[in-house]
Amino acid sequence: MDIKIYFFLFLIYAMLGWCMEVSLGLIRDKKLVNRGFMIGPYCPIYGCGAVLLTIFLSNIMQYPTALFCTAIVICGVLEYGTSYIMEKLFKARWWDYSKRKFNINGRVCLETIIPFGIFSCLIMYVTNPFFIDLLNKIPEHAFKITFGIFLSLFLIDWFISLAIISRMRSTVKQVRKEGVYDNTEEITKKVKEILLGKTILDRRLVHAFPRISIEKVKQRIRETTEIVRESTMKVKEEVEEHIKERASKVKEVTQKMKENKTEHDKNNIHNIEKNNNYEK
Repeated sequence: MDIKIYFFLFLIYAMLGWCMEVSLGLIRDKKLVNRGFMIGPYCPIYGCGAVLLTIFLSNIMQYPTALFCTAIVICGVLEYGTSYIMEKLFKARWWDYSKRKFNINGRVCLETIIPFGIFSCLIMYVTNPFFIDLLNKIPEHAFKITFGIFLSLFLIDWFISLAIISRMRSTVKQVRKEGVYDNTEEITKKVKEILLGKTILDRRLVHAFPRISIEKVKQRIRETTEIVRESTMKVKEEVEEHIKERASKVKEVTQKMKENKTEHDKNNIHNIEKNNNYEK
């Protein structure tokens, strides 16, 4: 399949994903917010997911169960990897499922990947055939021009969005350098206050990710370190108690052996005296 087809599939599903995110946010928060870290109306993670599904699942479409399970794995790995990479690059956790059941490090959870599996089946069996057929009907010359225009707009948006996120990273470093704020909540609050005072694009990013958390990783490391420290102290106490018990048992056995030896020596002396008397 032509790479231009893949690009338009990416763009279509990125826009559909954006529409879904905005709708869910409207239902949950009762307000309209431009979701996603890019300025335009698209969430790239949905577009990437759809393209990966199209590439890897086309050969198993005759096996719906296998397709569903494989789609869950692909979507789960994509979501986890995206969360990890963005956190490492920009020092922020963009979404967090830690409070939901059956989550993996707060990056993916069962509640989200099961619907992804269902939507993947919908993509492969319903929407993909429709969109691909529609794209193939566009005249080649017009298709190339449209491709060039949309690709240019997307790349411009991409670089501007990266610049905005980089400013957020610089803000995080600035707040950390001040050394006034110790925990995740205080740092996150301060970073948001600074960004809200900047350009409309910086404010949009804050509104798009109201639950963003700065320095989440360091907080978890501290929590894990504390758990390890407590476990180590508990093990140490158990080992010391065990050593004391063993030492007490060894002491008892030694004392008993000493008493037995003393009794044995007394018996030997008694027998020697008895023999001496007998000889006399």
